Amino acid sequence: IEEILAGSGYRRHEHEISRSDRIDRIVTHKYLAFPIFFAVMALMFAVTFGPIGTALSNGTEALVSQLGAWAAAGLEAVHSPEWVRSLVGAVLVITLLFTFVVRLMGVDGHSMVPTLQDGDRLIVVSGWLCGDYKYGDIVIAYKESFDAEPIVKRVIATEGQTVDIDFTLGRVFVDGELLQEDYVNDLTYLDEGTQFPLTLGEGELFLMGDNRNRSSDSRDERLGAVDERLIIGKAVLLVFPGRDSLTDKRDFSRLGSLKMK
Repeated sequence: IEEILAGSGYRRHEHEISRSDRIDRIVTHKYLAFPIFFAVMALMFAVTFGPIGTALSNGTEALVSQLGAWAAAGLEAVHSPEWVRSLVGAVLVITLLFTFVVRLMGVDGHSMVPTLQDGDRLIVVSGWLCGDYKYGDIVIAYKESFDAEPIVKRVIATEGQTVDIDFTLGRVFVDGELLQEDYVNDLTYLDEGTQFPLTLGEGELFLMGDNRNRSSDSRDERLGAVDERLIIGKAVLLVFPGRDSLTDKRDFSRLGSLKMK
């Protein structure tokens, strides 16, 4: 059933969509991580031994030396060549980088359309490096009781703020102020059980998908306000586009920062 809300100019879709289809899950794409891993490793190797190393050798060698000391020492004991020790150090640096600093993740679902498409590949900065989260951040959260996989959503409000939603008009308010949400696919009509107005406690975030009527998020009482400790990290870059849900084509112009303008 499709109806026009009086005076709104927006079209409301009332067809049933399963909860599973309203969650964008996050998957780690190892088949993309490995080429990036070896490309960066090769770059570091070139910096260490190639012409670039003339200008940058001091900083690079110090970094490799510090992080790869234990591995290099072990190899030296069996009389390994210097290039082998440096290569092992480079591998260690990249392994630590992709384990504790950034991750390559993929979007599985449509709840963040139009900002994110199914199949998008993202660079995600680990949560411990993100500092304070703020309105507009796109984050990866994991709450086992809500879904078996991490989900990707947008931060709408942070600790101490009060969220209210008028589901008749499809409008979202934070601390009494109407949000100007140019990033959403539609106005917010879907009510999933959370009671409003809702004031967030210490360290809590209110998360929603941009595809408002095809997203299960903090409006769902099973997720509700999300503790910051459940945030895996913040998506900062789109590095490979999935196929657009309308055109079924990849739009490479979307590549780049995910910071809200």
